[in-house]
Amino acid sequence: MYPTSINDRYLDEVVDTLRRGGLIIYPTDTVYAIGCDALNSRAIEKVCRIKGLNPDKNTLSIIAADMSMAAEYARIDNKAFHLLKDNLPGPFTFILPAATTLPKAFKGRHTVGVRIPDNAIATAIARELDNPILSTSIMPDADGNYPVDPQAIALEVPSEIDLVIDGGEGSSEVSTVVDATDPTAPEILRQGAGELQ
Repeated sequence: MYPTSINDRYLDEVVDTLRRGGLIIYPTDTVYAIGCDALNSRAIEKVCRIKGLNPDKNTLSIIAADMSMAAEYARIDNKAFHLLKDNLPGPFTFILPAATTLPKAFKGRHTVGVRIPDNAIATAIARELDNPILSTSIMPDADGNYPVDPQAIALEVPSEIDLVIDGGEGSSEVSTVVDATDPTAPEILRQGAGELQ
């Protein structure tokens, strides 16, 4: 699939896989990511197991198709809205107060990471699914680098992954993580791609 020409048949197959609780690897505007339906608790548990994430300790992130979808799953006040609008779509993960619409995997946490990547494949999947994708970066290699070639990524995927989307060469740079729980004083927790506006 390519951002400039998204194959509808492939998109339907991806969304079917997610609706059945499957896991995918897909491109974003930063590194390739592991994703599942963000409203499917069992699929979220599988992703957390693969990545060694503890939802009670690690902030889980979602990819939304647009701002209105993001606002259904995170509490975005006026100041946060302007901050997000100035920087998204783009290579940022904004930590925001979580809304009660998220499933129980998020309940131990009061926050959620929100991404709207500048990648038409990622946002098309969320739009077609009609809810966010739980998202976490793929595993780095032994040297801590993120593979960028989807064919090489496909050779190394854990057995739990159902589909790998080849969206062309990815980036090796992660997103910039911004704590926007107090949008009057956003704090960069991890500098990655992009410069915060």
